[in-house]
Amino acid sequence: MKLAIRRYRWSDLDTILALHRICLAEVGLVPGDGVYYDDDFPRIQEIYLGPGGDFLVGEADSRVVAMGGLKPVDTDTAEICRLRVHPEFQRRGFGAAMLAALEQRAVELGFGSVRGDTTLNQQAALGLYARQGWRELSRQRVGDLVVVYIEKRLVPPAVVER
Repeated sequence: MKLAIRRYRWSDLDTILALHRICLAEVGLVPGDGVYYDDDFPRIQEIYLGPGGDFLVGEADSRVVAMGGLKPVDTDTAEICRLRVHPEFQRRGFGAAMLAALEQRAVELGFGSVRGDTTLNQQAALGLYARQGWRELSRQRVGDLVVVYIEKRLVPPAVVER
């Protein structure tokens, strides 16, 4: 099964919000825990696309099964947010494909680094980021959770001189 990655469309809103909630419930995150929030979903244009970022979705068999956002922080750094893969489609390389696509998109948009965060509850995500060359910056306790802040310096493609 192949993952087709494309840009978010407004018609995806209900689907990606449901995907977000399913994925967080799978790792024990719930509304009100200090980490879980979803108020950015109705504002994807305003938060991700408008300021120069992006939001991608991944489809398998015509079904949205993965997503991830790229939110500008400053002129050099973007935050990768909402990286999610439906539990039924995990362990197929879809998370790595989405992360690679978001990193590539960040390079195309001119960002030199990306950052993000996850929790210790999300061991699969921590492993994915580590395998892709991200490094841990810090940890912070938020309620009963430990949030892990991470980053990666991006290397744009080499310029070939002729």
